[in-house]
Amino acid sequence: MKKVRVGTLIIALLIPLLVGGVSAAISMPGMAMYETMNKPPLSPPAWLFSVAWTILYLIMGFASYIILVSDADMKTKTKAMILYGIQLLMNFMWSIVFFVWRMYLIAFIWLMIMWCLVIFCTIRFFFIRRPAAYLLVPYVLWLTFAAYLNLGSYIVNLL
Repeated sequence: MKKVRVGTLIIALLIPLLVGGVSAAISMPGMAMYETMNKPPLSPPAWLFSVAWTILYLIMGFASYIILVSDADMKTKTKAMILYGIQLLMNFMWSIVFFVWRMYLIAFIWLMIMWCLVIFCTIRFFFIRRPAAYLLVPYVLWLTFAAYLNLGSYIVNLL
């Protein structure tokens, strides 16, 4: 068993938490609007989103740590981490597109692109270290549910 690289682990965990935290802070005024808008069936209470995202960001960070400390060659790890970084940037922007700019259809399209990137990232992670890929499965599932909520919110607020 490998020795835990504490500094690398902390940075890997902090990066997605900071990305999510800054995005949430920017989007906070628009998030209040979510409570008042029409929502599709199965919409969870607003508080659940911050809990779910915090857990997902921690899982994502741990998955990235597993890749960073893997025995894969640097080129392979770099490609995987670039994809991870791009999807994280897409994640950062989605809240702004949805909550701040209120561009619900664009946010849905954005989310579908992000969903594809996360699938590709999961596949890359799978070929480096399977546990890292398995850790991203809840993220893919949550994004699938988020896509339903996003599209549903767009549709029910058109009427």
